[in-house]
Amino acid sequence: MARRVSRRRYLVGTGAALTTGLLAGCSGGSDGESEESSSEESSSEESSEGGSSEESSEGGSSEESSDGGSSEESSSDSGSVEMLDDVPTDIDDYLSEGEARLYEGTIADYTGQDEVVVDVGAGDIGFAFAPPAIRVDAGTTVVWEWTGEGGAHNVVSEDASATQFNSGDPIDEQGYTFEQTFESAGIQLYYCTPHKANGKIGGIEVVE
Repeated sequence: MARRVSRRRYLVGTGAALTTGLLAGCSGGSDGESEESSSEESSSEESSEGGSSEESSEGGSSEESSDGGSSEESSSDSGSVEMLDDVPTDIDDYLSEGEARLYEGTIADYTGQDEVVVDVGAGDIGFAFAPPAIRVDAGTTVVWEWTGEGGAHNVVSEDASATQFNSGDPIDEQGYTFEQTFESAGIQLYYCTPHKANGKIGGIEVVE
């Protein structure tokens, strides 16, 4: 009788241990699932934050693109004057033989404008007219404006020029201007007295 009781106690004890183990396993599994769930939520949050960073980066690219657009509009504005290669022979010969600074075998087309400005004292050292060759309509006023670079300058027409003009003694004052209105068609050739030998010469084609 005592031995039977011992076996029963043994079986009851074993069953209780198994039950406790199973309960512990279930509890452990629940904790594992919770940890995995928390890890997935954390990953989701990181992914969401990463997406925000990408969106922010893309937003930055859009802003850069917008700025680039402004730059293109500015370039378009600066290119409004068309440079043509049909330079009149008299002007091309005069500028080429005199090695005019900034002259590249083209003429700036300013037809359709009432007034045109030519810089006096252009280039790296101020020994150039810019543009050196221009085309204008009859009746257009050409204004030479001093940059203040390269020393004292003046504007004097060649004897072969269709119109005679002279700005006077060389001047080095920045912002000083001299103007001449060309009433009729013809070829105008001119130079700067102090720097003619340095290639400071220019030409104007006046067209009807």
